[in-house]
Amino acid sequence: MVNRIPPQSGAAFELKKGSYLKVSDPLGEQVSDMVCFNLNDKREWLSSGKTLDYCSTLLITKGHKLYSNRSNVMMEILEDTNGRNDFLLAPCSPETFKIIYDNHDYHPSCFENLHTNLAPFGIKPDEIPNAFNIFMNVQFAADGTLTVDPPLSKSNDYVIMKAHMDLIVGLTACSAEQSNNYAFKPIDYEVLESYDG
Repeated sequence: MVNRIPPQSGAAFELKKGSYLKVSDPLGEQVSDMVCFNLNDKREWLSSGKTLDYCSTLLITKGHKLYSNRSNVMMEILEDTNGRNDFLLAPCSPETFKIIYDNHDYHPSCFENLHTNLAPFGIKPDEIPNAFNIFMNVQFAADGTLTVDPPLSKSNDYVIMKAHMDLIVGLTACSAEQSNNYAFKPIDYEVLESYDG
């Protein structure tokens, strides 16, 4: 069953070891932030640093594994029709919109959408790690300067990942204007029991 995350919102759910998660961009140019935790020990979570270290690349795609803070494989990317994902920027938060956008009014954020949806699993805001930014297009210059360009994902691009342990997964349809080419769209996800790719 395909589940739809409305624009600027999020979801959280369990994903059993051996199952597959398909995350899709139904309309194109929409980022999804993903975090995950070990279902049986929430002190183990998805680690950007460990993943970048072991994969030896800033761009995480098909064939790469996503590692935990304890260096265990949490997920493995089996398919990626877009090929542009990273761990370079933290989930957008209320502070993001004050500091980067000079917006001091309320604004939905990935951080809020992650911690509110993960709260029923006993995960607190301070326990939210840097997210895996699916479909995000961060460019980095030779001098180290980072810029956020529109996502390269087209309508119905997707990523398929296999769970290597029982997980709690948090997903968003990102709320940051710059990340999504200044338009907010939904994200679809589907839990698959089998995958023939």
